[in-house]
Amino acid sequence: MARSPSYRRFNTLLIANRGEIACRVIRSARAMGLRTVAVYSEANRDALHVAMADEAVLLGPAPARDSYLNIERVIDAARRSGAEGVHPGYGFLSENPAFAQACADAGLVFVGPTAAMMTAMGSKSGAKALMEKAGVPLVPGYHGEAQDDATLQGAAERIGYPVLVKASAGGGGRGMRIVRKTGELAAALASARREAKAAFGDERMLIEKYVENPRHIEVQVIGDTHGNLLSLFDRECTLQRRHQKVIEEAPSPTLNAAQRDTVCEAARKAAGAVNYIGAGTVEFVSDGKEVFFIEMNTRLQVEHPVTELITGIDLVEWQLRVAFGEKLPLMQDRIVMNGHAIEARVYAENPNKEFMPSVGRITTWRTPPEIDGLRIDSGYRKGDTVSPHYDAMLAKVIAWAETRDAAIGRLARALDGIDVRGVVTNVPFLSALVTHIDVRANAIDTGFIERHLSDLTEASAAPGETELAAAVVGIMQAEREASRTDAASPWRTAGWMPVGRRQRKFVFRHGQSEHEVTLVYGNGPSQLRVGDKNLAFAFEADETGGLTLSLDGMRSRIVSVVEGREVYVRTRNGRFALHWVDPFGGDDEEQANEDRIIAPLPGIVVALLAEEGAVLEKGAPILTLEVMKMEQTLRAPYAGTLKTIRCKVGDIVQEGVELAEIEPAA
Repeated sequence: MARSPSYRRFNTLLIANRGEIACRVIRSARAMGLRTVAVYSEANRDALHVAMADEAVLLGPAPARDSYLNIERVIDAARRSGAEGVHPGYGFLSENPAFAQACADAGLVFVGPTAAMMTAMGSKSGAKALMEKAGVPLVPGYHGEAQDDATLQGAAERIGYPVLVKASAGGGGRGMRIVRKTGELAAALASARREAKAAFGDERMLIEKYVENPRHIEVQVIGDTHGNLLSLFDRECTLQRRHQKVIEEAPSPTLNAAQRDTVCEAARKAAGAVNYIGAGTVEFVSDGKEVFFIEMNTRLQVEHPVTELITGIDLVEWQLRVAFGEKLPLMQDRIVMNGHAIEARVYAENPNKEFMPSVGRITTWRTPPEIDGLRIDSGYRKGDTVSPHYDAMLAKVIAWAETRDAAIGRLARALDGIDVRGVVTNVPFLSALVTHIDVRANAIDTGFIERHLSDLTEASAAPGETELAAAVVGIMQAEREASRTDAASPWRTAGWMPVGRRQRKFVFRHGQSEHEVTLVYGNGPSQLRVGDKNLAFAFEADETGGLTLSLDGMRSRIVSVVEGREVYVRTRNGRFALHWVDPFGGDDEEQANEDRIIAPLPGIVVALLAEEGAVLEKGAPILTLEVMKMEQTLRAPYAGTLKTIRCKVGDIVQEGVELAEIEPAA
């Protein structure tokens, strides 16, 4: 394949993406002296990546198809801003050969492979055919052109169940379904095609043998325009949910040195089949004995930081150097692996509600300092809004240490130090996952999370003395802060009292239970009465807002955040969300509305799975929404009769809209 002449030095880079990857690219580009240009939709006007860039260009309305996925508008933004190069990040247009070609046609340097390379490797079907010819081991499967149901059904029968249905143009777990028997295939194909069409604009499918108890292993590769093609060791991404990676680490704890050499050589062979230029990832699946090629991603991956931390190489910098037409700075024998790195993806989603995405304004954003091997890549901050229009990833938390055990320990401690309010996050779930005894022992496969989901999403225990005391601290500190702007407030004077000792009662609700504590204060030390105990109570706030609680002689650092009547506390015992009951009875009782099926977020109705009048068991599927580029199936909360359906396929519905009504079984 001919080398492209379009790689050359440039001074202004447009980043055709948003969120943490846009911020990540901007940091490396600036360090190299480049001027940076961000693009944004109307939903992202105040986003962090817009603030970080030297310039920013509005693409259009919030929907991705009208902004970040609109090739013409992105190319026009490059022209208007004077950009000479375009970095696509990942997602959106990063693996779209039409976009790479449009950049070339416009005289822009595309920071990535050519359109031809993308076409060859970006199609899972095409890549498998190419790898088969190159002698790279493949998972048995079908990757032909015929896409009718009968052909795919026949292929599945020949391969043997279970099979994996996959979008040919897919990635990120979208358009993938496991099928274990013949009768499930038609529905799986229909659902996967819808999701693939929405996410990639391409509904072609391939089918391959589903490897039971698989390991997901991948190799980072990068090539330059001078014929050099390197592998930067391997990563393991086995901890997944619905085919989306949750935890990634490098190097793979599953491979020994000989296996590592073999898989890296296979990756170089795979990329070499198209004389690959730029950064890419060759992905494999292992059954514990053999390793099979599954696909190549012709872009930077979300998990690239773990490779950077074990090699000391800035992959974005190397991408840009390749785009400049330079040789790669090192040869294969000079790339050295050091220590172990592990990454967790922090999402705005609720693990206790089937990982439903969460949207809203971030009211609290606290992360630990990036020291002692800790790195945090994020595209959000306090005050930002998480939109329903895009992927829900907030940040990546990456920890490095000399050993895997130490890296996991650092990651766990870092996750414990993250506090995000305003949206629900998966941080408690991630903390439970990385500290699980089987994860530490590497006794995992890609189905691990699904099997252990109930353990990993356990509700927090009832709050104890420390947590209730921390809630009181949060309220008192919030009142002190408020008093600073109120000259008449008695709280402006420390220890203010009209006379003698006084009491103040607090009632907190946690789940279905209520907890009462009484603060006794005034002349002399304060006490907190919890049940039949009187505990010495005091607290301090430092200049950064950090809180230290002293309770019966025990001093501990805590977090306590008050938002209206909701109090969030974090202590050594975990995270607790408490409701501060209004002492004057002003709380509104929650309306259950359990007989109604409500849209949890804005979305599109893509399938109706039950008819009016149908008798449903608890958990029976009723309809499917496409939310944040993923399908979410809404189910019956209990057994009953589907009384009414208030939507049809294709409807665009807003959050809180009633979609169906169920009449409970007698």
